Amino acid sequence: MMHTTTFIGLDVHARKIVAAALDTMTGEVHSATFGYDAAAVADWIRSVDPSAKCVYESGVTGFDLQKRLTGLGVDCAIGAVSKMIKPSADRRRKNDRNDAEFLARMLSVGNIVEVWIPDDECEAARDLVRALDDARDDLRRCKQRLSKFLLRHGLVFDETTPTGRRKGNWTAAHWAWIRSIEFSEKSDNDVLAYYIDAVRQAAEDKKRLERLVEAEASKPRWKKRVDSLRCLKGVDIMTAADIVFEAGEFARFGNARAFAAWLGLVPSEHSSGEKIVQGGITKAGNRHLRRVMVEAAWHYNHCSAHSKDLSAGQAPDPAAMRHAAKGVRRLVERRRGLLGRGMQKNKANVATARELACWCWAVGCMAE
Repeated sequence: MMHTTTFIGLDVHARKIVAAALDTMTGEVHSATFGYDAAAVADWIRSVDPSAKCVYESGVTGFDLQKRLTGLGVDCAIGAVSKMIKPSADRRRKNDRNDAEFLARMLSVGNIVEVWIPDDECEAARDLVRALDDARDDLRRCKQRLSKFLLRHGLVFDETTPTGRRKGNWTAAHWAWIRSIEFSEKSDNDVLAYYIDAVRQAAEDKKRLERLVEAEASKPRWKKRVDSLRCLKGVDIMTAADIVFEAGEFARFGNARAFAAWLGLVPSEHSSGEKIVQGGITKAGNRHLRRVMVEAAWHYNHCSAHSKDLSAGQAPDPAAMRHAAKGVRRLVERRRGLLGRGMQKNKANVATARELACWCWAVGCMAE
């Protein structure tokens, strides 16, 4: 960028791209409109200035345009939209050209925080774990629909064991009870059959995706990192794959706090002068991985401080494994200390999740 005098902002939509080129030497702004055609955009950029640098906002369009333009020899970046602060005066004159010009001007003064771009293999692995998360949500919704359909007809599973303990839902006994249900109306029986099929199909999809994620995690690129993270209690192979695939490269985060901030697990703050005020976590970042960390942290509520036993075929980095053992002891002590001070359980769990994220970053960096 030190030798670049032309900066280009791209306002990207599903079927339309608006470009604005700012010449910092003359102050002139040129604009153009294209369909979603990377080749046409690249030709226009080269006609304006072959050494120009361009940027567009992160969003639902993903990394596709950036990868295509880079492949065509164009210097293209993606700016983190969460880090862009637009003047309040611009809110009343928003249009595609103004948005593109705003990006060009922000880029020209170095006020763009660039998003890390994963390669195709990393992006595919990330899509796989996100598809698995969608499958989990689908299964949960299907079970909810089935159970509430039965509840509307006054049917509730209430069988108990010989000791008087109520049997759990979605067990063999629960399914046997569901299969025994017969309504007087044919339409109700058809609805019940539909909901049962939906639950079973969703469960099969979830299992199939779990096998695919496990196979992906066993590839040489990921295996050492996944196996090393599995040395932390509360982190199984699916959780470890989630963390590794979403992070891509742990070394891209400067420190553990930066990784925790990327997950939105650091405290919010509104301090000024001598007044220091900290609030709840920011929740700004990777929402999927933040939930995974919070769920994993619940494991430290009752687990021991002993190191975790290795599973069959698990081959972690030796140094990372020793560091993970230290992390388990620290997290168990930390959780007990928080609860001992009377901290509310959910709050203590989020604090544990933040520290667990820091240990994951450290272990992941050692295994890379």
